[in-house]
Amino acid sequence: MLKGTRIIEVEGLGPGPFAAMWLADMGADVICVHRKGGGVTPGMPERSVLDRGKRSIELDLKDPEDIKAFLALVATADGLIEGFRPGVMERLGIGPEACHAVNPDLVFGRMTGWGQDSALSETAGHDLNYISLSGALWYASNPGDAPLTPATLVGDIGGGAMYLVAGMLAGLLRAKTSGEGTVVDAAIYDGSAHMMNLLMSIRQAGGFGETRGQNLLDGPHWSRSYACADGGYMTVQCLEPKFYAQFLQLMGLSEDADFKRQFDKSLWPILTGRLAGIFASEPRAHWAALFDGSDACVAPVLSPDEALTHPMNTRGTWVEHDGTLQARPAPRFDHASAWQLQPSPERGQHSSEILAELGLHKD
Repeated sequence: MLKGTRIIEVEGLGPGPFAAMWLADMGADVICVHRKGGGVTPGMPERSVLDRGKRSIELDLKDPEDIKAFLALVATADGLIEGFRPGVMERLGIGPEACHAVNPDLVFGRMTGWGQDSALSETAGHDLNYISLSGALWYASNPGDAPLTPATLVGDIGGGAMYLVAGMLAGLLRAKTSGEGTVVDAAIYDGSAHMMNLLMSIRQAGGFGETRGQNLLDGPHWSRSYACADGGYMTVQCLEPKFYAQFLQLMGLSEDADFKRQFDKSLWPILTGRLAGIFASEPRAHWAALFDGSDACVAPVLSPDEALTHPMNTRGTWVEHDGTLQARPAPRFDHASAWQLQPSPERGQHSSEILAELGLHKD
């Protein structure tokens, strides 16, 4: 879908590399500018899944000659992704103004937690901090429990990388029709708040209030996870009455007077306790088999390794290559050939190749 599009990625962490991976997955020529002489970020592998399908060049962005090479590279690009704190790129002499001087229709993507201009824009933070202030963490627990720390999906990926990709694609479309570049200010704080608008629509109808555990999706016995006898878990979320009826039938509870009162909030804690006892009586495999293929909206909680071998993975969503587990690109396109896993480069692997394309010579 993005063949012929070039994206320059300035080495960063988390959401920026993820966004660049997604663009590479869709066919863009993504060139990651790694720090010259730099090492692998602690906790990350030598050749990260997030770098699959990219090319790598090492540059010292404090060296005048390498800055010239960087700007020459920018002149050939359609988009750029950076994830520094506000002002860092400008201090390096490669901010939006400098880049647009050599490439007026460049889409300059900026990935931060708090945004380019805010009360906290100069302040450090992480995924959990951004979504706590944006309101996105508020409902993330069972009643009475502290909000659960998501595994960097709601903030870094959901509110960050995906909004950066959407902004980059919108900017690329605008550049093609207007010939003008743009700066994309993608803040995790903004994106995670924006994702709450589905719940805000339910709130309009009175289904979501401030009190946790009393709302349509965070309080009912039919919208939560339950522990099984073997330590596994099952998820239940049968919101619509017709699906809830199937759930009760398969659980042998169709004639229970209390369970028939699906939307009676006063019964939710009691029925949650009863279901917890029932699910705890059998192992996860029992419940998974019972609900398999039904419309009761019940499913087992699988680890990524278990998801790899589950029958649902006939789509090939999860793949394992050379001992590395990863998910294939999404979404899928009807005219595309079968996806082939692209390798992740070593740091600086394509430096000579890319400099030669620019008519420059490596030191």
